[in-house]
Amino acid sequence: MPREGSVAKIRALIVDDEAPARANIRVLLRRDPDIDSIAECESGALAAEEILRTNPDLVFLDIQMPECDGFDVLELLGSKLPPALVFVTAHDEFALRAFEAGVLDYLLKPFDDTRFHVAMGRAKEKLAQVRSAPGPSAPRLAVRSAGRVSFVALSEIDWIESADYYACLHLGAKSHLLRRSLHELERQLASQQFCRVHRTAIVNLDRVRGLEVGEGGEYQVLLDSGQKLKMSRRYRKGLQLRLGMRSLRCSP
Repeated sequence: MPREGSVAKIRALIVDDEAPARANIRVLLRRDPDIDSIAECESGALAAEEILRTNPDLVFLDIQMPECDGFDVLELLGSKLPPALVFVTAHDEFALRAFEAGVLDYLLKPFDDTRFHVAMGRAKEKLAQVRSAPGPSAPRLAVRSAGRVSFVALSEIDWIESADYYACLHLGAKSHLLRRSLHELERQLASQQFCRVHRTAIVNLDRVRGLEVGEGGEYQVLLDSGQKLKMSRRYRKGLQLRLGMRSLRCSP
């Protein structure tokens, strides 16, 4: 049982391209009895993969890193941000943008032990709130048709297609029209097993059989049903991370 006033054990991740910076935070975390484990990443790309794979409770994320910075990591994660995310940087000009992106706290380097403990206190308070919140109801979508409302389980959906002002839910040979935008559904379903692969399509990751290169060199997502969906290059990295693949090797 956790001590009174504490939260359950915390799994932490430190992301910084500089080893001394990671070591400094690691030392401070090891002094905290509520910390269960500490993982480290030296790049933003590796951090995004690690977060999606292990779902850490608390992440200390450096902003300025080569190739993939802290904000790039947030973009790759989409709605799957860790419960407690703290930006760590030597520059204060990113603070407003960071808080608008949903960051819990903003540590300016160099920081002292007192400031670090303030950040930890905020993180523990946020984690306690998240863990005490009631669990979500069974994931499903409400579909209105012919004056009645029916419910479609997310697990039954193969993929979702944009249809003007509607979204078309494809369930095997069946389909349902939903008066929702694809962008709205993308945000709602990102925490589930769904991923945007094209401006007109969202796919259920559990239905993905493989990837291939179609005519003209365009990437395609192959579903268990045999359906082939176009995949835009802008969504390739996100799909790669969600599938747990370091690189997409597509068959011709």
